[in-house]
Amino acid sequence: MSSDSPLPASPQRSGSTHWRHFRRLMAFMTVLALVTIGLAVASLRADGVPFHLHFMIAMGGGIFVALLLAGALMGLAFVSNRSGHDDKVNDIDD
Repeated sequence: MSSDSPLPASPQRSGSTHWRHFRRLMAFMTVLALVTIGLAVASLRADGVPFHLHFMIAMGGGIFVALLLAGALMGLAFVSNRSGHDDKVNDIDD
């Protein structure tokens, strides 16, 4: 950030702290994805939907990959911001 910015500079932490937060977020997202898959299966079973192996693989895999990808992208944005990489980007007009 430039020195005339009204926003305070974010505190710089060690690199391992950022990645520890990222791993914690990914562990949470993994648990959340597994719980979501369980809830989806339970809901569909309660509705009487017929289950086949390929349906289970596609549904579970889709939910799992989508939630982990969302968590990874969100976590990497947080790592970039906390580590100061976002502050190092200069505006082209300066």
